[in-house]
Amino acid sequence: MSGVLVLDRRQTAAALEPSAVLDAVGRALVAVAREEVSVPPRIAALTPSGLLGAMPGYVAGLGLAAKLVTVTADPEHPGRSFHRGLVVLFDERDGRPLALVDAEALTEVRTAASATRSALALAARPGLGRVAVVGTGAQARAQLALLAAVRPEAEVVVAGRDPVRAGETAALSPGARVAPGLEDAVRAADVVFCCTGATAAVVRREWLSPGVHVSSVGGSHGPELDPGTVRDAALFAEWPGAAASPPPAGAHELQELPPGRPVTLLGSVLAGDHPGRGGDTGALTVFKSTGHAALDVAAVRVAYDVARERGLGLRVDL
Repeated sequence: MSGVLVLDRRQTAAALEPSAVLDAVGRALVAVAREEVSVPPRIAALTPSGLLGAMPGYVAGLGLAAKLVTVTADPEHPGRSFHRGLVVLFDERDGRPLALVDAEALTEVRTAASATRSALALAARPGLGRVAVVGTGAQARAQLALLAAVRPEAEVVVAGRDPVRAGETAALSPGARVAPGLEDAVRAADVVFCCTGATAAVVRREWLSPGVHVSSVGGSHGPELDPGTVRDAALFAEWPGAAASPPPAGAHELQELPPGRPVTLLGSVLAGDHPGRGGDTGALTVFKSTGHAALDVAAVRVAYDVARERGLGLRVDL
C-alpha cells in the first residue's frame, strides 16, 4: 500500500494497544541501555509563549521516527501546559514516510508505559500492591488507563489538589477511588506514580514507607520529589542525560548529585544486566522520567502496525 498513513488523535489512541506499547517501550529502554539507538540531543525553538521541540530517533528493530511538539502555557489553568504535535514514522531503509500520528496521545501512553515498566521491575511487592496516582491531568488519566489495562487487580487511589477533578479522574478506572488527601495516598502506597505539572515538590520523604517505589514522570517546570527522597533512594532513569543534562532535557531532581552517585538505566534492569532492587524489600526506589525519543519510536511503531491490522486511518500521498 502506498502513501502515508495518517491517524487523528482518536485513531492514534485506539492504535496504541496497551500491552504492545508496554512491550515495545521495554525493548526501547533496553536498546538505550545497550547503546543500540541513535538519538541526538533534543533541540527547541523558543517563542514568547513556549517552545517547539524536535526529537528524532532510531532504535534497532523498531524503526526511525521524529517528533515535533509544542509546549505552551494553558492561560485558563496556571501551572498547566499544552503539549501538541506530530510524530512521523519513516522506513529506515529507503527513508519513505510511513505514518503521521498525533503526538499528544502517543506521548501520554508511552510515558505511562515507561513508568509502569519501572514499577513492574522495581516494586517490592508482586502485582504492584497499593498504588497511588498523584495528579489529575492528562498524564494521570493515561497512567490510570494503562494500569487498568495491564494490572486491573491493582488497588488504586487518586490524589490531587481539586477533589472534583480527582473524582473525575478516578472514575476513568474501574475500582479506583479518591484519596482523602495527597499525604494519605502516599503514606498508604507501595507504588507512587507522580504525574503532575509541579513547580515544587509534591511528594516528601517522610510520607514514603520502607520499600516504596516512586515513578515520577512530571515536573517539567520544577521538581516533583523533595531532596530527601532523592537523597535516600536508589535512582533509575531512561537515559544518562536525565542526570547529566540540565532541564528541560534533564530532570530537575537529578541535578548536582554528589560525585559518584549512581543513576542506573532502567533498560539495564529490564535486560537483566543490573539487579534493580536486588531483593532489598525495604529500599526506596525512584524512577525519574524525562522522556526519550526512543520511546516515541517504540510507540509509533505499535500505532502503525496496529492501525494497519485494524484498517484505521487515511492514506495520503505526500
